[in-house]
Amino acid sequence: MEKKVAVIGAGVSGLVSLKCCVDEGLVPTCFEQTEDIGGLWRFKENVEDGRASIYQSVITNTSKEMSCFSDFPMPEDFPNFLHHSKLLEYFRIFARKFDLLKYIQFQTTVLSVKKHPDFSSSGQWEVVTECNSKKQSAVFDAVMVCSGHHNLPHMPQESFPGIERFKGQYFHSHQYKHPGGLEEKRILVIGLGNSASDIAVELSKKAAQVFVSTRHGSWVMGRISEDGYPWDMVFHTRFRSMLRNVLPQMIRKWMMEQQMNQWFNHENYGLEPQNKYLMKEPVLNDDLPSRILYGAIKVKATVKELTETSAIFEDGTVEEKIDVIVFATGYTFSFPFLEDSLVKVEDKMVSLYKYMFPPHLEKSTLACIGLIQPLGSIFPTVELQARWATRVFKGLCTLPSERTMMVDIIQRNEKRIDLFGKSQSQTLQTNYIDYLDELASEIGAKPDILSLLLKDPKLAVKLYFGPCNSYQYRLTGPRPWQGAKSAILTQKQRILKPLKTRAVKASPDFPVSFLLKTLGFLAIVVAFVFSFSGSNLSA
Repeated sequence: MEKKVAVIGAGVSGLVSLKCCVDEGLVPTCFEQTEDIGGLWRFKENVEDGRASIYQSVITNTSKEMSCFSDFPMPEDFPNFLHHSKLLEYFRIFARKFDLLKYIQFQTTVLSVKKHPDFSSSGQWEVVTECNSKKQSAVFDAVMVCSGHHNLPHMPQESFPGIERFKGQYFHSHQYKHPGGLEEKRILVIGLGNSASDIAVELSKKAAQVFVSTRHGSWVMGRISEDGYPWDMVFHTRFRSMLRNVLPQMIRKWMMEQQMNQWFNHENYGLEPQNKYLMKEPVLNDDLPSRILYGAIKVKATVKELTETSAIFEDGTVEEKIDVIVFATGYTFSFPFLEDSLVKVEDKMVSLYKYMFPPHLEKSTLACIGLIQPLGSIFPTVELQARWATRVFKGLCTLPSERTMMVDIIQRNEKRIDLFGKSQSQTLQTNYIDYLDELASEIGAKPDILSLLLKDPKLAVKLYFGPCNSYQYRLTGPRPWQGAKSAILTQKQRILKPLKTRAVKASPDFPVSFLLKTLGFLAIVVAFVFSFSGSNLSA
């Protein structure tokens, strides 16, 4: 008998969950409260309550080769970092390719998900939905919660004494769309995450002055890394991940500081993190340092108090005539359709086994997909989560005992705090490759590098020293993809394709600069020899 699965949300997590359900022979039904797919990545001019929102200029922070699904590379002519409209185009192509739209019920809100009366034996769920003011109830064998965690803006007004008497305009970054209407204003942006930095940079091109207030500071990286390649294709390799795991903590932290300060000295720009040894997610912004250098953005300390027109900071400085305050203070999350006993949110945290499964259920038939913040692309991460969850639902993979899962949750949280700190923005943070390998191991999709070294040394070297992208997890395991090896070996071509829009004559194997340096070195050696010989003769 076919098992029916309810998928809640048709964003990235929902779409890939649908595909994984179909791959495993499950029968999915996706409930999407809006009229289209895309979730967070579908830009709308107007902000809607309870829905994720992005601004017009959003560009991905992870590159296309590191962000595509494991058996579906992005078109080679797509740019390496995508505008949200281009990413949504990829999702539409993906949905059409695998015929996913037929499983989605649009403009349908999930009101409740409750255990069926015989849950302890069946593991089934009663799902109540509403569409066009009409409620319906249906029974499902499993549920995949794919509703995201960028829906509820975190607006800690109580942390800003005087906000009630501030006469200017203030709003959360959730409401920001473009700089229109904010020209020639003096603007204070509170926060230093990716959204805060993007918004501050964009506003600084039109505003009279932009100030950025940060409590902890942050490392800032550009999207461009060694030899002009995308940062994540250089940073996320198995070799580098191994070094970060095996090197002593002090050496690892020292290396990270050196790496982060290669572009510019963060201390000089007022950006150095308060605890610079935490593995917090860096800010990805190509323009922030230069805007600070221009004076268009000024970095400030934590806001101590607000008056009618000014901001007083903890270091005693004051900025007058503030017109607008943008709170880029992150998000919280909740699951109003779930009972607290299922997935309880406490201190902006949830207790889920490997960020997915409630540990106390008699039957493992509910999974949260995408409730995580990896130090890399979210897309391959949610795909592996969905691949594992659907195999658990099908009975092909089993979870350990509740006690074992609780121990893992506690230990994982302690490790997270040690690596990333206790900040509210880090509650879902996790290492990237380590977590991907964990998930892949559950379904037998983790590549065996040592075995490959004997069978296919070229591929093994690519896997270990090259970018760890999603194709690696289709070489083996359930539903392997025949094109995986080729995709791994040809990824450089797809990186360079959109860049080579002008024909350039290939450089010679021995560049003139190299030849001049060699000749110069030889001239110095000859001069030294003759000088030494002359001194001996005169002696």
